[in-house]
Amino acid sequence: MSNYRVKGATGDWEVVIGLEVHAQITSNAKLFSGASTEFGAEPNAQVSLIDAAMPGMLPTLNGECVKQAVRTGLAIDAEIHRWSRFDRKNYFYADLPQGYQISQLYHPIVGEGSLLVETEEGEKVIGVERIHIEQDAGKLMHDQHPTMSYVDLNRCGVALMEIVSKPDMRSPAEAGAYVKKLRAILRYVGSCDGNMEQGSMRADVNVSVRRTGEEFGTRTETKNVNSVRFIQAVVEYEAKRQVAVIEDGGKIVQETRLFDPDKGVTRSMRSKEDAHDYRYFPDPDLLPLVLTEEFVAECKASLPELPDAKRARFVDVLGIPPYNADVITSDVETARWFEALLAAGAEAKAGANWLTSELFGALNRLGKDIAASPVSPVQAAELLGLVADGTISGSLAKQVFEAMLETGDGAAKIVEDRGLKQTSDTGAIDAVIAQVLAANGDKVEQYKAGKEALFGFFVGQTMKAMAGKANPQVINELLKKSLA
Repeated sequence: MSNYRVKGATGDWEVVIGLEVHAQITSNAKLFSGASTEFGAEPNAQVSLIDAAMPGMLPTLNGECVKQAVRTGLAIDAEIHRWSRFDRKNYFYADLPQGYQISQLYHPIVGEGSLLVETEEGEKVIGVERIHIEQDAGKLMHDQHPTMSYVDLNRCGVALMEIVSKPDMRSPAEAGAYVKKLRAILRYVGSCDGNMEQGSMRADVNVSVRRTGEEFGTRTETKNVNSVRFIQAVVEYEAKRQVAVIEDGGKIVQETRLFDPDKGVTRSMRSKEDAHDYRYFPDPDLLPLVLTEEFVAECKASLPELPDAKRARFVDVLGIPPYNADVITSDVETARWFEALLAAGAEAKAGANWLTSELFGALNRLGKDIAASPVSPVQAAELLGLVADGTISGSLAKQVFEAMLETGDGAAKIVEDRGLKQTSDTGAIDAVIAQVLAANGDKVEQYKAGKEALFGFFVGQTMKAMAGKANPQVINELLKKSLA
């Protein structure tokens, strides 16, 4: 149960949130035509005769899009409908050449499922009502000409999955956690790249408020929100706005709104239409979609290990701390990089700690993501191996890693070229210890009088005198003997 409440003049209010996430299906062609879906093309360069609604053009369903939708449904333990149907949603808009959008209102391909999300208040299961397949509309550009709007139909006909949650979320944090988890699953499955900046994943945010335990209030829908941070901002702003309206004696109108990210506010766009306003009817040019048991079984067999299962294996089998396992499995590219690190021979726990601290810190400084890491998993495994076998210390490993980032050389080469090998020569270490103790006679007396915390000081001074090249374990053993 979320503790999030909106403080009103007349008391506390609970926010109720549902999300409709539009995820562009990974495919090299559109839902009903062979036109390309590649991002960044010149305006209107990827428009087939079908997309442009030329007379006599009939849609042909892209089977890959069906497969990806089914795989997504299976990944969230949803019901897969063996029989589904396409409907026409009729409305006029300049970026919709057909005058209708082909969607699946009455018989979607995927039924109910659920997602387990983690928030600061604990775990929560959020229901998914349905996933249906539909085609995207084009895009209107209002800033290209002083008096006219331009239309780009490249996105027209692009295949989308609309993933509709139940109104189960009760805070901005829960909404953010849901979108992050859904995005992670889509990227693991490979059914959507989850790139919100490029518009391949965006959300319509439904928000209403109520007194705790009362009936749901009237909701508003804020369209096309394209980042987790903005989704959370919409929830926060809309909840406060609605409470203020109700407490001032007004009524919430069911409407469609837009979010202004610069001002952090939503504004009214149009009154919210109901299904009958769109005059839905079955698409006469498309047969119902019938899935065989063999097809569904093939889709299931093609699924990879998903984030929750991978996290459980990392913690229970490999002994990786839960926090590190969360970080690594939350992104598919990071998980793959880590698996490659293990395959190259790195020890799991040490590898996880190094990845989430040293590598992430370096990538953050360099402004790179893990896919563009200058150090490969094989090179990282070599570095960690040199620490594990005592060739270099942990502190020397940091120096070697920095050199690897600068030069691209392997760890063993850098250690050899720069003479950074750790020494376990007891004679040489004993000689330095003797010098350190002789130079700090007063601290030796204090240590022997019971101030045991000084032991770390002696270790540090010895390491400093040997330029970090002495084996810390050997220093500890020899110091204990010298101070006994």
